[in-house]
Amino acid sequence: MKIAFHTLGCKVNQYESEAMAQMFAERGHEIVSERDFADVYVINTCTVTAVADKKSRQYIRRMKKVNPDSIVAVTGCYAQIKPEEVSAIEGVDIVTGTNEKRALIDYVEAHAKFRRELERHIHPYEELGAFEDLGIVSNRETRTRAYIKIQEGCNRFCSYCVIPYARGPVRSRPLDAIVAEAKALLSDGCKELVLTGINTAQYDMEGRSLYGGEGTGGPQDSDGIFGVEKAIAAINELDGDFRIRLSSLEPAVVNADYVKRLFRFDKLCHHLHMSAQSGSDAVLKAMNRPYTLDQYYEMVNTLFDFDDCYGISTDIIVGFPGEKESDFEESCRLVTECCFCKTHIFKYSKRPFTKAADMKNQVAPQVKNRRSDELEKVAAEAAKGFYQINLAAAEEGRTERVLAEEIVEKPSGVYLTGFTDNYIRAYIGVGEGSPSKIDLISAENMLDSFINVKMTGIIHDGMTAVVV
Repeated sequence: MKIAFHTLGCKVNQYESEAMAQMFAERGHEIVSERDFADVYVINTCTVTAVADKKSRQYIRRMKKVNPDSIVAVTGCYAQIKPEEVSAIEGVDIVTGTNEKRALIDYVEAHAKFRRELERHIHPYEELGAFEDLGIVSNRETRTRAYIKIQEGCNRFCSYCVIPYARGPVRSRPLDAIVAEAKALLSDGCKELVLTGINTAQYDMEGRSLYGGEGTGGPQDSDGIFGVEKAIAAINELDGDFRIRLSSLEPAVVNADYVKRLFRFDKLCHHLHMSAQSGSDAVLKAMNRPYTLDQYYEMVNTLFDFDDCYGISTDIIVGFPGEKESDFEESCRLVTECCFCKTHIFKYSKRPFTKAADMKNQVAPQVKNRRSDELEKVAAEAAKGFYQINLAAAEEGRTERVLAEEIVEKPSGVYLTGFTDNYIRAYIGVGEGSPSKIDLISAENMLDSFINVKMTGIIHDGMTAVVV
């Protein structure tokens, strides 16, 4: 059969879709584009916002229109949280939850053979307690970068977030399985390993937090290593010229002292995604985020003290219930002062099962829209500020290593592009007159390899650079 996938949402969903595609391919099925005519369409859904739910529904209907006789299988967080709603969408044949990715292929093959009625396979929250091993995933779109899922679930229960209900409690992947996948990816030529999970910082931290009352961390080995640094340390020791990137480090789990522990890993990228969610202490408290604004600034300052070009990205929610204009202004101030290289902005939306959905003082949609637009402009200026810091460092002799990924054409020219260690998209000119004097053939030979560059200016969504 021809199998097409459409994936919404986070990096974990991307990883799991790759794992499922690999399973289908290993059984002899052909993986095709979602735009192609297929026998089976698998939609891996997201439910982090109401917009994500809407997009999931739209894609489910769209896939069925391509081939009315196809099997439509819906999996992921939206299917887990609202299985009845998903089942009611015309054309859906199979609905599975977040812990049924490995079994999905069996359901699809049986459905194709017997043409059953609509079937649902959803485990309740109480049964989402085991880590679902999807094996070593090598079926990925790029040979340059690969995700490694190291943990599942979240125990934080922030008042706005439905994901703990969709993914269940924290469970960590065995370290030997993580290392085995890392070795396989490196032997296949991968240059960047991205450690990801629903809450990556909670790896090996089941039932623990570095904020008051819950202990000082997870089980430690003889060197005192605990938490996500266990996975980083094990991969950091592997041979080869590669780098490690954390998809996120949740400030609701770790603190500045823990951040310092990560500096000793030489292959770990100088970039962290730390979700602030708000710049207001009052809003953070209402969100059930256990840190204060001062503690968040302490983590940021710790990173900048180590490397003043350290890349920090974040998430900000605007329009949380009770958010006053002064609270919003504090979020704008946070983004400006932290010079985030990237700010992901979300307009608050009610999520089932969450405390915030029942809170008073819900913010009007038009106010959310205005605040989102304003913060987008602030975030763009903050990113430029980060680029200026890097430009000044380059003028003083700093160089960066870029992992070359693709050749793109922009109105200003043709570029070899990739990301620096600190998460800046670098644009290296290609062709006659380019500062690095790189022709197209040379640029193609540089793909999937590290290049030493000097940053020279600000352009598009990143910085221009020359090879040194």
